[in-house]
Amino acid sequence: MTCYKLIYFNMRGRAELSRYIFAYAGINFEDQRVEWKDWPSIKNTFPLGKLPVLEVNGFLLTQSLAIARYLAKKAGLLGGSDLATAQADALVDNLNDFTISIPWRENDPKIKAQKIDKLFQSHLPKLLDYLQRHLGDREWLVGDSVTWADLYWHVCFTTFSALRPGFADRHPALCALVKRVEGIPNLAQWIQNRPVTEF
Repeated sequence: MTCYKLIYFNMRGRAELSRYIFAYAGINFEDQRVEWKDWPSIKNTFPLGKLPVLEVNGFLLTQSLAIARYLAKKAGLLGGSDLATAQADALVDNLNDFTISIPWRENDPKIKAQKIDKLFQSHLPKLLDYLQRHLGDREWLVGDSVTWADLYWHVCFTTFSALRPGFADRHPALCALVKRVEGIPNLAQWIQNRPVTEF
């Protein structure tokens, strides 16, 4: 029997996509959440001193998207063909590129707000236009079934909405996709019952 332990901070952050995939597939896992006050004393026990880490029967896997992609393959969420898999990967990478460009580590609130405003005004609309064109009149971003790209869009939507509510109001098809993801029973249960954190 495979035992999974996902180790990350007590936040959604870079581990939430993997948590979504676990929930979607109904795979049992240990959701180990590290408090910030404890991190300095245990940081050096993890590869490269970074989280998230997925422990699989004692083996440690690093890098958030590598972890999520591994789990997506287990859950049948990569796509129905090699081309669909590549499309889903590209969509995830595009969303991730924007997410990591957000100045999370900026300590000055005023400067941080200015940088976020600039990103959301100059870069995010292009990404949203691209996603909505790609989605077209389909229910899911790739092919006829849900993939990890759809789940990651929901994760990102939640995060971006916390920063700038209503950011996607001009993209109704993408907002409708959020509702479809939330309509998946296992995910709805996870979203309802997960720990409440800001990000």
